[in-house]
This record gives sequence, C-alpha cells and structure tokens, in this order.
Amino acid sequence: MTALRILDSHQHFWRIGGPGQVWPDGEWPLLHRDFLPHDLRGATQGMNLTGTILVQSQPDDLDTDWMLDLVADDPLVLGVVGWVALETAAAPARIAQLARHLKCVGLRPMLQSITDSEWILRDDLSPAIAAMLDHGLRFDALVQPRHLPVLARFADRWPDLPIVIDHGAKPHAADGLLDPWRGDLAALAGRSNIWCKLSGLRTEQAPGQAADALAPYVAHILDSFRDRVMWGSDWPVLLHMGDSYGDWVDDALRLAGDPDAATRARLFEGAARAFYGLGTA
Repeated sequence: MTALRILDSHQHFWRIGGPGQVWPDGEWPLLHRDFLPHDLRGATQGMNLTGTILVQSQPDDLDTDWMLDLVADDPLVLGVVGWVALETAAAPARIAQLARHLKCVGLRPMLQSITDSEWILRDDLSPAIAAMLDHGLRFDALVQPRHLPVLARFADRWPDLPIVIDHGAKPHAADGLLDPWRGDLAALAGRSNIWCKLSGLRTEQAPGQAADALAPYVAHILDSFRDRVMWGSDWPVLLHMGDSYGDWVDDALRLAGDPDAATRARLFEGAARAFYGLGTA
C-alpha cells in the first residue's frame, strides 16, 4: 500500500459547532466529533497520500470560508470544493470571490437534500453556472439515482462544464438494486464532460453487508467511465460503516480487479489531477 500514490478526490473536514456546521449530529456517533487535517494525517499514516480534494459538507457560506482558511497553507489539500446558493442573485459575485482563492476548484450544491429532482434545471441558476464556467470551476454532482436523467439534461445544456458524479450517484446498494441506475449511469458516461467518483459506496450499504457485495456497482462504474473514474475516500464519513481509510483503499483495489500499474495510477491519482486541473505530479 505504501507504494501506491493516492490523490484522494473526496474527503471532508468539520468542527462540531463550527461556522455554519450543523451536521453530523448525535445520530451519527462515530462522526460526531471534530475531523481536522491532523486527523487525516493520522488516518493515512504509512500511505503515500500525495494530496486531497476537500469537499463541502454543509450548505453554508460560512463553512466554505472556514474550509478555505483552514487549508490555505496546508500542502496536503490541493483543492477545495465549496458551496454557493446558486439560485440567488448574489451567486455570480460570490463565485467570482471564491475563484480568487487559489485552492477553490469547484462547487457542490447538495442536490440529494433537495426534494425537487429537477431543481438543477431552474432558469434562475443559469447566471451562477455561467459564472462557474467563466472562472474555470468544476461541478460536483451530489446526486441519487433519481437525478440521473435530469443530470443528463443539465450536462447537455452546459456541455463545457466539467461535472463529476459523487459516490457513483449513490446506488441502492443496501437493497442490491442495479436498475434503472445502471442504464442511466451508462448513458451519462457517453458525455465527455461527465466523470465519476469511486467513493461513498460503503455507506450506501446496510449494516453488516460485506464490501464484496459492491462488486457489480464498482464494475459498472469502471466499465462505463474508464479513465474518467477517480478514487475518493469519503473520509471520515466512511467511518460510519466501521471501516478505516485503508480498508476502502484495499476494498477498491480488490473490487477493481487488481488493476495494472497504469490503471491504478489513473484511478488513484491521474484522473483527479486531470479533472480538477491540478497538473502533473
């Protein structure tokens, strides 16, 4: 494991009671504590972690500002994906402000928490999406299977916007369901501006389910997106399943079929560098 170079495309920090931070609460006992850069370094001790992408976990400007301040001088965090209220008139100016931060690489609306599956198609979001394009920001799509047909329409509307699907679109792995997720995801993979993260799948399973039950989901993601798949830990959320950081590294390698060196390098580092515009190692 120590020889494997890892650029983690998806991890979180939070401080309980911190700026704009209301989740996780006491209903998530394994997550209900502070998780900060020194905790990540401890969790990955002995691994060759070359960098991370820090992703928002709160729909609040205060949390995004806190993250950017927290990691401004941290060489391990290469990029930050923040949050903006995209539907507001102030969104373009806020996006321009965030884009001046060297580490701000993208934005993530929390679509999974919005009841309206077609929210992302609202006309009042267009100025914000145009601002993202103007400033070279990426779009992290925190979606569920219900959003995939809508995401296809969104991607066709904005073909120059780089989009990455977080957590494989959170398939219904607890129930072993593959369809219609399988067909909808494959259709999205035909659009060159859409990528996918191999992350967050363990927490879509039921308690006690083995990681090996994810084999058909992992295989479909890899077969569909190929070199546009990037590994992410979803740390510390993965702790909710009782897994360690290293457990998901090992599980992903096994479920990916023990890929050759070039495929491993692309999955665990190269794809994230390419998508987020981080340059070569």
